[in-house]
Amino acid sequence: MEIKQVMVIGAGQMGAGIAQVFAQAGLSVKLNDMKQEALDKGLAGIEKRLARAVEKGKMTEEEQKEAFHRLSGTTNIEDASDCDLVIEAVVENMDVKEQVFKRLDEVTPAHAILATNTSSLPITEIAAVTNRPSQVIGMHFMNPVPVMKLVEVIRAIQTSDETYQAIEDMTKQLNKVPVEVNDFPGFVSNRILMPMINEAIYTVYEGVASPEDVDSVMKLGMNHPMGPLTLADFIGLDTCLYIMEVLHEGFGDSKYRPCPLLRQYVKAGWLGKKSGRGFYIYE
Repeated sequence: MEIKQVMVIGAGQMGAGIAQVFAQAGLSVKLNDMKQEALDKGLAGIEKRLARAVEKGKMTEEEQKEAFHRLSGTTNIEDASDCDLVIEAVVENMDVKEQVFKRLDEVTPAHAILATNTSSLPITEIAAVTNRPSQVIGMHFMNPVPVMKLVEVIRAIQTSDETYQAIEDMTKQLNKVPVEVNDFPGFVSNRILMPMINEAIYTVYEGVASPEDVDSVMKLGMNHPMGPLTLADFIGLDTCLYIMEVLHEGFGDSKYRPCPLLRQYVKAGWLGKKSGRGFYIYE
């Protein structure tokens, strides 16, 4: 199956980044959002990043113009009626995602593949609300999408080999590296990363070391480019808590219990960089 026309649902940071890499790879992309304001912001962000890529000599002005020309914005989900692939990148909420997939199932052509960029929710459950579960798959991009090479390609229990192969090939066309993952809570990336972050929070909670010192140990001792608590602040502590809860609930194993200090910070509104305060203060 040939994928030519793509739609990305959700013009936030992830959705706009996904739309950008598809446009840069030569595909025609529609970026969709319910709110015109979010759509304008998403497209403006793409334009800015492409302009920066020209300044840095990573693409020519001609390539920049061509990539931006392949992009269009829409607030109407029915514009997916001619798409071969739709990628959903809306809020991490199962009810919202299921509504989006039910609607996409109605409006897209019968051959279209429906993908989700969820970082933790079960793809199998999302696939089950459609009449084409074998054509539903996870494409978990990393943030920031234009920079990060990895895409976790997640097979729901219903995903067909043809669907998987089409998405693996497409991922390579985007100049990304696909990794095949089965549908279990947290997939691979968050199943390994989030408990490490949670354990780093426990070491602060138990008074073993300060956030700065925990981060220094991991950076200088384990060669991590960024300490786990700085990374947690960048991801958003509310997101970290949410994913730990998904892991805890999904596996029913106490080793995934979110640290009480993480809960306390989230309740205080200390969500990390986006709120100005997390384990560190941001001006």
